[in-house]
Amino acid sequence: MTNFLRIALLVGAGLACGGIFGQQTQWKPHDMSRPAPTVIDPGVASTQDVVGRAPSDAVMLFDGKDLSAWAQKDGTPAKWKVGNGYFETVPKAGYIYTKKAFGDCQLHVEFATPSPAVGQGQDRGNSGVFLMGLYEIQVLDSYNNKTYADGSAAAVYGQYPPLVNASRPPGQWQTYDIVFHAPKFGADGKVARKARVTVFHNGVLVQDNVEIQGTTSTAKPEYNAGPEKLPLALQDHNHPVRFRNIWVRELLTE
Repeated sequence: MTNFLRIALLVGAGLACGGIFGQQTQWKPHDMSRPAPTVIDPGVASTQDVVGRAPSDAVMLFDGKDLSAWAQKDGTPAKWKVGNGYFETVPKAGYIYTKKAFGDCQLHVEFATPSPAVGQGQDRGNSGVFLMGLYEIQVLDSYNNKTYADGSAAAVYGQYPPLVNASRPPGQWQTYDIVFHAPKFGADGKVARKARVTVFHNGVLVQDNVEIQGTTSTAKPEYNAGPEKLPLALQDHNHPVRFRNIWVRELLTE
């Protein structure tokens, strides 16, 4: 991901949700006493052959060495296979979940679907990134592979097809850069603000601040009151999809 894209993501997130770049009427324009943004190292983007470096304020969820940041749903160690700088789904091993919970965040995920491609439609390079373990951004080999639009790569599964198909061929590393804002619930337990998500697939905007209608794993999306933060999850869909260089930045929003 380019530095320009990182800046765009951060500015967009701040403007949308009243973060550090949002409206703060106590400050006059160009006020030199206004607190300056925190200085960070923005990191370096990956190439096909070399893994990039995350921003200095990111939480690393996979650094190429082990799955210590992840676990099975029951809390036991993650059973997926770690390879040379990546890890891979083990069919029928089950989803894996981050040990730490997250709400509003910027999430970076790199993945590669199997090469040569096997199967077609949903039975080809299928996995998923689950925000809060509830809202799926589909992972699929969508390169010359026809399926239903709201189940293709980078779809908000069952709700929003991507704006374009930006998929690379199977075997090549691909990126998702996701800005997610968690739902908010009122004292009555009803949803006061639905979750929203923006997704860049291989640097291309494919989900533009869309409003998630509820859980994506059911035909009838719904919201149920719960914690402000929950673990992220990766889906085991019985396909050996690989992942690398996963990091997350928690967003400070109102």
